[in-house]
Amino acid sequence: MYSVYVFDAYGTLFDTGAAVTRLAGEIGEDGRLLADIWRRKQLEYSWVRSLMGGAHRNFWDLTEDALDYAFQKVPSADAALRSRLLEAYRDLDTFEEVPSTLRALRDRGARLAILSNGSRDMLARAVRSAGLDDVFDVVFSAEDCGTFKTSPAMYDLVTTHFRLYPDAVSFQSSNRWDIAGAAAFGFHTVWINRGGEPNEYLDLPPSGVLPDLKGLPKLV
Repeated sequence: MYSVYVFDAYGTLFDTGAAVTRLAGEIGEDGRLLADIWRRKQLEYSWVRSLMGGAHRNFWDLTEDALDYAFQKVPSADAALRSRLLEAYRDLDTFEEVPSTLRALRDRGARLAILSNGSRDMLARAVRSAGLDDVFDVVFSAEDCGTFKTSPAMYDLVTTHFRLYPDAVSFQSSNRWDIAGAAAFGFHTVWINRGGEPNEYLDLPPSGVLPDLKGLPKLV
């Protein structure tokens, strides 16, 4: 087993589409489109801010900005649902296998952590609402270093805190770009390819690929 198992939060542990799904009946047939644009712009804003250097902004603010943009792109969706969607995003559902997988690793004596672009408040509430308060040794937020993944400074939060070399860390993410960044930093990486997406960043391959987290304890 690795010394520490680190997990991306949004899309890996927490279902980013859950907020829109809860209000699907009120949003209408374009709910999936709204969710996809919301998530895509949220990520894009984080990357652009990181490249700017001194223009860091809280990830929750970027989440709000991205939803506002999505409403403009999907005029069929009622913008009056904005506050309810944001509230639902604070308490996203975990994917079905997440609690049991994390506890199985914990029972083996593994140390577990989250490494996320999310703000401290976002992550604390998500972990608490999922009933996972007792699972993680530490939750690392982009607020801790003032930039977003895939900046090496983000991944360095883990090695500095635990006083480990990168190859002692197993990092799990559903985002292939995140896996590429972690691999470049030197982590052992497992791509949780929930959507069956094609591979990319071929020069920075994952150490393993799984369709969900269920197989992780067997992989290790």
